Amino acid sequence: MAGDRATENQADASAGAATDGSSGSPVEATDPTSGTPSTQEMLRVRFTRRQLLVSGVFVASALAFLYLVLPKLLGLQQTWNRLQQGNVWWLALAAVFTVLSFAAYVWLFRAVFVRGESRIGWRESYEITMASLAATRLFSAGGAGGVALTAWALRRSGLGPRTVACRMIAFLVLLYGIYMAALVIDGLALYLGVFPGTAPFAITIVPAIFAAVVIGLFLAVAFVPGDLERLVMRWTTGERWGGRAARRLAALPATAATGVRTAIDFTRSGDPALLGTIAWWGLNIAILWASFHAFGSAPPQAVIVMAYFVGMLGNLLPLPGGVGGVDGGMIGAFTAFGVDVELSVVAVLAYRAFAFWLPTLPGAVAYFQLRRTVHRWRAREAPSYT
Repeated sequence: MAGDRATENQADASAGAATDGSSGSPVEATDPTSGTPSTQEMLRVRFTRRQLLVSGVFVASALAFLYLVLPKLLGLQQTWNRLQQGNVWWLALAAVFTVLSFAAYVWLFRAVFVRGESRIGWRESYEITMASLAATRLFSAGGAGGVALTAWALRRSGLGPRTVACRMIAFLVLLYGIYMAALVIDGLALYLGVFPGTAPFAITIVPAIFAAVVIGLFLAVAFVPGDLERLVMRWTTGERWGGRAARRLAALPATAATGVRTAIDFTRSGDPALLGTIAWWGLNIAILWASFHAFGSAPPQAVIVMAYFVGMLGNLLPLPGGVGGVDGGMIGAFTAFGVDVELSVVAVLAYRAFAFWLPTLPGAVAYFQLRRTVHRWRAREAPSYT
């Protein structure tokens, strides 16, 4: 994919980090504000005992509330019994969808981050993705914990800081671009009657408008010049604090623009790994669909898709992994669509058990495996390649 490589190299060049165009040999990264070699390292990702304890207590409390207290508050005394009486075959299918969804996630990760020479094989890709997903679930809202851990691992593998930032943005744009597009298409189609199902304005058109605005903003970012930082460096000379601040501020939109253009180039390339993005979301929705069938009948597919994506906005709440926010958001969305409340509660809790809680343990194991892998990388002197 020559287009996105070119945009990445342009970003690296603006920061003083580039590759030799003829040989691909790495050139030492430099600090854009001083022109001197940069020795900056990504901060180490460490989970303290206090963090683990606080997260463990929160998770246990959230589980107790969601699976024991919430059904009683809603007057659904039989919810727990109903959870134990689900159709085994549908639940088994949900488990299969769960495994396939994470395989799709690893596939997309490799397509975006692993190109040419790399220390990241399939095993390392699994460790990074599963550990980052566990970090997202347990330690941060909005996916910030997973992003930080992924960036740390990629830097330790030898990727340059600007390349990591560019590809991370491209990865997120590809992943959440599908999310926003689904909100627009499904919301409008439901409201206009193209897809079957009830269509409350607040759960169809409002999310569609929000998603359209987000898409427009990211497309606008793509027009920011990739060499903005270099232009600002030309306009601001000297070491005064104003010039340094302007150069640092220019780095963010320039890198973001390069990442968005990389995602656009990736999409235009028609790489089959793009299916990994669709498969990730599609298989997660399929887990929810199978969970409905395990305990009753499923609502129309378009309703499941819309309620799923609306509920996932709960990840923006300042809660580890959106625990409580996502569950409540999905249940509330299904209720607004006229789905039976008890069935919605049971199906959503079953979905979260598969898609959220089940992978957390292997993700925690993958985190410790990743730490050993990083120690092995550090034992050898890793070159900085882009």
